[in-house]
Amino acid sequence: MPHDRSRATVERVLGLADIRIDGDRPWDIQVHNASFYRRVLGNPVLALGESYMDGWWDAAELDEFFHKLLRSDVRQMVQRDWRLSLDLLVQRFVNRQTRSGALRATARHYDRGNDLFKAMLDRRMVYSCAYWKNATTLDEAQEAKLDLVCRKMYLQPGMRVLDIGCGWGSLCRYAAERHGVTVAGINTSKEQTELGRSMCAGLPVEIDVRDYRDVEGTYDRIVSLGMFEHVGPKNYRTYMEVVHRHLKDDGLFLLHSLGGNKKVKVHDVWAEKYIFPRWSGTPIIEQIGKAAEPYFKLEDWHSIGAYYSPTLMAWFQNFHAHWPELEPRYGAPFYKMWKYFLLCGAGAFRARDSDVWQIVFSKGGVPGGYISLR
Repeated sequence: MPHDRSRATVERVLGLADIRIDGDRPWDIQVHNASFYRRVLGNPVLALGESYMDGWWDAAELDEFFHKLLRSDVRQMVQRDWRLSLDLLVQRFVNRQTRSGALRATARHYDRGNDLFKAMLDRRMVYSCAYWKNATTLDEAQEAKLDLVCRKMYLQPGMRVLDIGCGWGSLCRYAAERHGVTVAGINTSKEQTELGRSMCAGLPVEIDVRDYRDVEGTYDRIVSLGMFEHVGPKNYRTYMEVVHRHLKDDGLFLLHSLGGNKKVKVHDVWAEKYIFPRWSGTPIIEQIGKAAEPYFKLEDWHSIGAYYSPTLMAWFQNFHAHWPELEPRYGAPFYKMWKYFLLCGAGAFRARDSDVWQIVFSKGGVPGGYISLR
């Protein structure tokens, strides 16, 4: 397709989202290489990200570009080529979140380097959506989220808590310090586990490198923050069965996860290639419900997804501010990739294209009813 026809097609599609080529508004796209048009039409999801990383286009406010794009019907017009269709078949029929696959995926993302995440995150190093209801800073918002999670679980001194996918142990430490509980954290990231152990030193907290399918013991409370979205649809039922088996009969299980209201037909091959290897897609209400139905009673379902956009913007601001000290290790191409990842996410959650849920389950129902907290 000649460049002029390719440009006209891209221009028409972006126009549906009120985005102009070489316009003067912050969300308008500035194209620096005329080959961009044919490239992005060939494989829209992957090429949009890769051409940005290559410097072929930019936008003054990348987050607002994606906000505009994802609030429109542009994706319904995008034609999927055979590569995307093949990827969807793989996603549907193949279990890519095996034990070995999970370990490799973790190494690619969470083991990039603790220095990167120290620079980007809050002082407690919480790598999931913050709770900005009454907060003005990232530190306040993440502490408010940890407080909310602990209150929703109705923690009492002496309880045993399991944190599945505990990261650097931020919730483990907070729960042990503030509520007098004993916490077992499991993770598949060696880098996170080493730092998490040092951050929780002196507290009744044990953090181990372990797959969720290898959990041992029983617990009064089980919690998981931002891990379930990596489990994969083929394993949702197994995950729920594992939690049910290790939760006491009168216990509570709090699941904090990315979520969506409908299945996404176009797989984010860029994110899988550069950010989250073996990414399985965001769980939807139906999938979580079907997986949990044999094992749990739903007590509470709370959407906090609107708070992820300011969280991601705060992470980017921290990352950008600390880039001079990070650049010698990570290099200039990494900056473009990580910026695209964070600001694309900020725009998506601002558009309410994705959500974050905190869901509370019990085994047989809380006597007298569960009191929801916000």
